[in-house]
Amino acid sequence: MLIHDTFDLIDEWGPEKTICVSDRRTGMKGVLVIDNTARGMGKGGTRMSPTLSVQEIARLARTMTWKWAAVDLFHGGAKAGILGDPGSPDKEGMLRAFARALSNEVPSDYVFGLDMGLSETDAAIFLDELGDRGAAVGLPRELGGLPYDELGVTGFGVAEATQAAAEEIGLPLAGARVSIQGFGAVGAAALERLVELGAVVVGVATAQGAVLDPDGLDTTALLALRAEHGDACVHHCGLALQPATAVLRAAADILIPAALEDVVDKDLAAETSVRLVVEGANLPTTPAAKEVLHSRGITLVPDFIANAGGIVAAAHSMDARYSPFTVDPAAVLPMISTKIRANVVSVLAESRDRGVPPHEAALLLAQGRVRAAMRLRGRLPAGPRGARP
Repeated sequence: MLIHDTFDLIDEWGPEKTICVSDRRTGMKGVLVIDNTARGMGKGGTRMSPTLSVQEIARLARTMTWKWAAVDLFHGGAKAGILGDPGSPDKEGMLRAFARALSNEVPSDYVFGLDMGLSETDAAIFLDELGDRGAAVGLPRELGGLPYDELGVTGFGVAEATQAAAEEIGLPLAGARVSIQGFGAVGAAALERLVELGAVVVGVATAQGAVLDPDGLDTTALLALRAEHGDACVHHCGLALQPATAVLRAAADILIPAALEDVVDKDLAAETSVRLVVEGANLPTTPAAKEVLHSRGITLVPDFIANAGGIVAAAHSMDARYSPFTVDPAAVLPMISTKIRANVVSVLAESRDRGVPPHEAALLLAQGRVRAAMRLRGRLPAGPRGARP
């Protein structure tokens, strides 16, 4: 299978199920990849993008397998995507067609969630089309959902991971300079929590450019401008607008790539002066860059450890899909903090003990849990290959 070539495998096994669907009437094209269900049914967000590919969704589904296992929650990895413009006037039609095309898999094998290009309203459309409260999570509060973006669950977790990692490497977060690439739901929530924890945010980038201030940005004003103007907030800060990539090379102690894949490459890794990189986005650092960062003594907190706040919240929502009671938001943030901080400490300790990069240490932790479940279910041979951690 072609997608076997796109990411690391569990031995010779690739995704359990890959389903490509289309609808002529709406022009919908989409894909669902269920990567591994040894620890539970496949669960991962659903995204919409005009550049989406099967390989992209397969890589993200594998990341979800590791993320669920690393945070030790019992779901398996999956991901879904629709090829299209999320700003299209035909969006609802494509969403409904996608839901109908996967009605045999949802909600028995997969549950729709929110990812790039989709909102709570879109989750409600999935629910309405299939007529099943179990079809989607990330629903609006009025339909019993947990308001992920309002709570900023993923970004909150990224900030908690940042503080835990900073403490581990002897970098006081209070007064530390932080640069954040991406100012969507994740980046904005991370910024807000980091400021509460005493960090100084010196750079922020959106798709429309970056703003930098070595003395620290006015984050209160910046958050207000984001609420009013979205990505265009960088045009209204009263600061010189720079290319979005400038934030990656800002003079800072901590870099948080929280938007796009593969933005931290080996050249950037060789040049950066930061002491800590915390992956707020999925797959923002290339494999070569991870090796360079490790060789230079720069700590990297992997994506499926740092940005797992969303899946802790999703786990709460998955559990409550058919309940008449709403999930208590007050119970979610403390759980995210406890889970993520503990995982960061464990992964960095494992990295030091084994002398391997944190990403490899985190994979060893997650893979060991997945392989153990596969072996117990009879999906791995009992010999040395199946027994590897």
